[in-house]
Amino acid sequence: MRVISGSLKGRKIKGYDIEGTRPTMDRVKMSLFGSIQDYIQDACVLDLFAGSGNLGIEAISNGAGRCFFVDNNHKCIKVIRENIKEFKIEDKSTSIEMDYCKALEIFKDKGNVFDIIFVDPPYREHILLEILENVRDNHLLSDKGIIILEYNYEYANEVEGYALLKKKKYGDKFISIYQKN
Repeated sequence: MRVISGSLKGRKIKGYDIEGTRPTMDRVKMSLFGSIQDYIQDACVLDLFAGSGNLGIEAISNGAGRCFFVDNNHKCIKVIRENIKEFKIEDKSTSIEMDYCKALEIFKDKGNVFDIIFVDPPYREHILLEILENVRDNHLLSDKGIIILEYNYEYANEVEGYALLKKKKYGDKFISIYQKN
């Protein structure tokens, strides 16, 4: 697994083999970042269920100003911290070992607002709508901010407070991009 574009292009990302994770494939990541390129520059990013930090690192490589990496798996956070140190992006990165619900609550309490949120939960947990509603109700997404979902099951595409910008299927998974409206 490598960074596919930007200032860190070609650098190897550790963590593709962490048990319980599914890194986003390069072709999917390339298509996704092509779709969101106009939103990345200086963005504040949240990589929820971060795994290896693959998506957040790619965002930093492409000009994001800051990324918060959240995962409740200790091995994932350890690898994310190693990747952050290896790429010398400590000044743009915060890694948090915590359950997503608690993390979102803390972000709300601190007044954090994100321009881009990546959501790639374990596929067995059907929590996408819950997360979309939590982000909306707690005002965690900036005006015209985007939230990107990666999942492998069908769910209601219409979500109050969001406009679906794009939905695409890659093999057995879907990527949907929503914008706050």
